[in-house]
Amino acid sequence: MLLIVDVQEKFRKHIHEFAGLVKAITTMVEASKILDIPVVVTEQYPAGLGATVSEIANSLGAHKRFSKQAFSSCQQDDFLDYLKQSKRKQVIVCGIESHVCVNQSVHDLIAFGYLPHLIVEAIGSRTIDNKKVGLQKMIQSGAIVSSVEMALFELLKDSDNEKFKVVQQLVK
Repeated sequence: MLLIVDVQEKFRKHIHEFAGLVKAITTMVEASKILDIPVVVTEQYPAGLGATVSEIANSLGAHKRFSKQAFSSCQQDDFLDYLKQSKRKQVIVCGIESHVCVNQSVHDLIAFGYLPHLIVEAIGSRTIDNKKVGLQKMIQSGAIVSSVEMALFELLKDSDNEKFKVVQQLVK
């Protein structure tokens, strides 16, 4: 499944390279629709931080959305229940911030037996240093480092896949 962590309106002006992050996440969302991969969105205290940014929200098809107060998505019981019911063990992770909500969510995913794949250009923080240290800590803890193209071509497996050309267009 694709997990998008807290890409909300109040963060727009504060996240390093926000436009590129949103573009990468939107590409992952579009590919998820093509490949029938469930999409889950979390929002940290949406009453104060706003909803998911419109660029991503407008691209979402069917998805599940969870509001949360804890930094880790996994500390939200309804999210964790949904994750368990999905019977999926691998979670593609995007969102903000690398060193806070994404970091804590990924560490909890690992603790609960899931394998998180970090889409590096789709994860951000206010500073590049915080992004780097967050990514480093998650990778050292067992998360798999990936990129948009790497993840998409791994999901396709080969160019004979009937959805190959459509997905390929997303990264050209």
